[in-house]
Amino acid sequence: MKQGRDYNQEIKDTDSHKYAYGFDFDVMHPFMLRSFEPFFVSGNLLELGSFKGRFTQRLIPLFNDITCVEASSEAIETSQKMLPKDIKWFNSRFEDAQLPAKYKNVIMTHVLEHIDDPVSVLKRINDEWLADGGRFMLVCPNANAPSRQIAVKMGLISHNSAVTEAEEKHGHHRTYSLDTLERDAKAAGLNVVHRSGIFFKALANFQWDQLLDTSIISDEYLEGCYQLGHHYPDLCGSVFLVCEKGK
Repeated sequence: MKQGRDYNQEIKDTDSHKYAYGFDFDVMHPFMLRSFEPFFVSGNLLELGSFKGRFTQRLIPLFNDITCVEASSEAIETSQKMLPKDIKWFNSRFEDAQLPAKYKNVIMTHVLEHIDDPVSVLKRINDEWLADGGRFMLVCPNANAPSRQIAVKMGLISHNSAVTEAEEKHGHHRTYSLDTLERDAKAAGLNVVHRSGIFFKALANFQWDQLLDTSIISDEYLEGCYQLGHHYPDLCGSVFLVCEKGK
């Protein structure tokens, strides 16, 4: 694996910003899985960028054959301690990974914004890893989420798609919106069959973490934000594409 970037360092929390929040694990992960399930097809699964296995854990009841590719060796070590032994692991950048199969289901959540050349990696997914009749579920943080737009109005960031200093330390290269995400998917040859957003989000992750520890936020309120996201995908915390293999 190339060492131009330190992927173990990129996943570490900084003084001002966590790599992942409780909101990601406890709220976004369940709603992501719920958004994916209607599009899953029978067969094996490839997860590109598994971090420390928290989302992988949610996939285990749904798939008997799971392969994960993760650039951070430390993240893989953490995952292997808590997940079943039959999951196949590849400690590699996507640009270098040599995988032994094609996959009916491919998942990439909050990863593409970290990749040096996203179109080339998406092209590998289309040309090499996504099986005929398979589905690719692609999710990225949304530049136009109200939480980011509010941060712009507060003067905390310069524009919606800005990459903050903290995000840059975590390896972000860009911040996608629904149109730019679809642009890159199509440029890679993928066939976009569904586009949406996941969870209407007007607060920053750290604010959500504080609120989730109180009785202010109910399960019904979270469900309302998820449902509202279907009406306003461009105002969701994450943008979401389902793709099939393009010719």
